[in-house]
Amino acid sequence: MCPMTELKLGWCSREAAAYAVMHWHYSKRMPAAILAKIGVWENGQFVGAVMFGTGANSGLLRPYGLSQTEGCELVRVALRKHESPVTRILAQSIAMLRARYPKLRLIVSFADPEQGHIGTIYQAGNWYYSGCSDAADEYLINGKRWHGRTVRSKKPAHLTTKQFATMLDPNVQVAKGSSKHRYLYPLDRKMRKQIESLSKPYPKRVFCGGSVESDTSVDQTEEAGATPAPRPRE
Repeated sequence: MCPMTELKLGWCSREAAAYAVMHWHYSKRMPAAILAKIGVWENGQFVGAVMFGTGANSGLLRPYGLSQTEGCELVRVALRKHESPVTRILAQSIAMLRARYPKLRLIVSFADPEQGHIGTIYQAGNWYYSGCSDAADEYLINGKRWHGRTVRSKKPAHLTTKQFATMLDPNVQVAKGSSKHRYLYPLDRKMRKQIESLSKPYPKRVFCGGSVESDTSVDQTEEAGATPAPRPRE
């Protein structure tokens, strides 16, 4: 019989979070405007980090009538090979986030179809699906793709986004990125009632021959049907 895996979560340093992103997340980039960095350990070994952010996209919470201090985005789940279900890790991360920031009312997250993601861990965790986001502007700078809001978060105030991008790479290319699947996790009863009206059927991946299968939305191995994270009752 295999020994039970001991899972422990705790607040971690930026250095630890950056290590997880650089080694275990497909983006290889730290997000801007990080609100919370939560480290994940199994049997005493560091296996990754979960990060929540706010502020990079001023319009993120506007459709829900919330200020930037009332919601946040799940911006990274960067994990190496691990035993615990990602949904369990997210459930504990959200509990820690709510305890530290009790005024938060909503978490938003996105799954990128260009990475083959449709958001299975959000589906297993009972998040609400609200459709696809608008296609965002992206910049190809020195051979790497940058999200427009990432470039805007780094540029000096006196420069336009295009001017700053051109300073970084005179041959910068601007393009429209993909629309992303948007998932919502309300943190109180009133917000849940508001979000329910926006809920749509979960997207599924369709393979040749018409078979349907879910995926892992944040570059992690996660079987469908993992223990869901319960929605808040209060």
